[in-house]
Amino acid sequence: MGMWEKANNIQNFSSRHIGPTDHDIQAMLKTLGYASLDELTKTALPNAIQTKSSLDLPKALPEHEALAELRRIMGKNQIFKTFIGMGYYDTITPSVIQRNVLENPAWYTQYTPYQPEIAQGRLEALINFQTMVSDLTGLPISNASLLDEGTAAAEAMTMSRDICDSELGATYLIASDCHPQTIEVVRTRAEALGIPTKVVDPKEMKISKDSFGVLLQYPNTFGSIEDYAALITKAKADGLIVTFATDLLALTLLKSPGEMGADIAVGTSQRFGVPLGYGGPHAGFFSTKDEFKRRIPGRLVGVSKDAHGASAYRLSLQTREQHIRRDKATSNICTAQVLLAIMASMYAVYHGPKGLKVIAERTLAMTNILATGLKKLGYKIQSENYFDTITVL
Repeated sequence: MGMWEKANNIQNFSSRHIGPTDHDIQAMLKTLGYASLDELTKTALPNAIQTKSSLDLPKALPEHEALAELRRIMGKNQIFKTFIGMGYYDTITPSVIQRNVLENPAWYTQYTPYQPEIAQGRLEALINFQTMVSDLTGLPISNASLLDEGTAAAEAMTMSRDICDSELGATYLIASDCHPQTIEVVRTRAEALGIPTKVVDPKEMKISKDSFGVLLQYPNTFGSIEDYAALITKAKADGLIVTFATDLLALTLLKSPGEMGADIAVGTSQRFGVPLGYGGPHAGFFSTKDEFKRRIPGRLVGVSKDAHGASAYRLSLQTREQHIRRDKATSNICTAQVLLAIMASMYAVYHGPKGLKVIAERTLAMTNILATGLKKLGYKIQSENYFDTITVL
C-alpha cells in the first residue's frame, strides 16, 4: 500500500462492528449448503421482489467524516426566530434540568414504574406534575401526562361522551379558534368512532341538547382571551361537558378553567422548559373534576402507605385496557411523555410559583411592547385581550 493509499485508509470500525467478516460469511454458507449469498437469496426470496442490480450507493463514511459533512450541509441553513406560536413556544431549559434529567440515562431510559419501591423519585416528580397542573387549571384531578395537546383534547371528547347524560345528542362542538392541529386530531378520532363534529365560531355557537360537549381554546390560537361565561352557563344548563384547551403559563395570570366552570382542561406543558424539538415530543396534560376521576385516561400517581406504614407513592389508578377489562377501559391510548412531564415539573420546582408568574408577566410585557409598536406603525390588532400572541389585521 502506497503513501496516499495509507493516508486515506481510515479505520472506521465498521468491519469489526457491522455484520460478519468474509470468513464468517463463507463458514455460514458452507454450513447451509450454498456457494454464495446470491444463491441463498434466490432460494429464500420470490423472484418478484428480488432486485436485478445492487443499490447505487456511495462509499460509506466514517462517523467523524459523516458528522463533518452534516455540519457543512447544516451550515447552509438560515436561522430565524419563529413566530408561529399556535401552542408551541421557545423556552429556556435550565442547564441543571437539561444535564440532570433530559441527558441523564437514569431518567430517560426508565419505563413504567410498575415496581414503586424502586421508583419513588420518578413517582414524586410525576405527582409534582399532577399537582402543578391541578393548581393552575383549578381542577382537582390530573393525570400523569398524555401524548400531546391534540391527543388530550381527543381523549376529552371521548370522556365527555362517556360521562354525559344519555339523552343528549351525538354531536361534539369544537370552537373554530382552537389550534388547527388540535382540531384535526379531534376530528380524526371522532371520525373513527362515528362521532359527528361541528367546528363553529364560538361567538356564533348555538348550545343545545343536540350536542354532548364543547371544546374551547383559552387563550385562542389567535391570541385572544375570550369571555366564555355566557356560553358555559348555557352549556351547563343543558348538561354539556365543557373542555378548555389552555396554556399553563398564561394560567399563572388568568382565571383558571375550573373557576370558570370547565369540566375538563387539556393542553401541553412544552413551554415549561421543554425544547421545541421540531414539534415534539412534548407532554400533554389532562385535568378534571373529582367526580370523573375513574373516567380519566392514562395513569394517576397517588400517595399510599408502604408495608411499614410510611407514606409512599404508587400508580393508584390505571384505567387502560392493559390493566383492566377492555370494555371497562377509558382509553387504549397509553402513551405518556413521562420524561417531558418530569422536565416540566422540575421547571416549575426550579422557578417556583412566584418565578413562573414573573416569567408570565415578562412575556405579557414584551407582547405589550410589540403591540404598542405595531399600533404606532399604523397596524390594527385583532384583540386587546392577549397574553403572548397577537394577530395583526
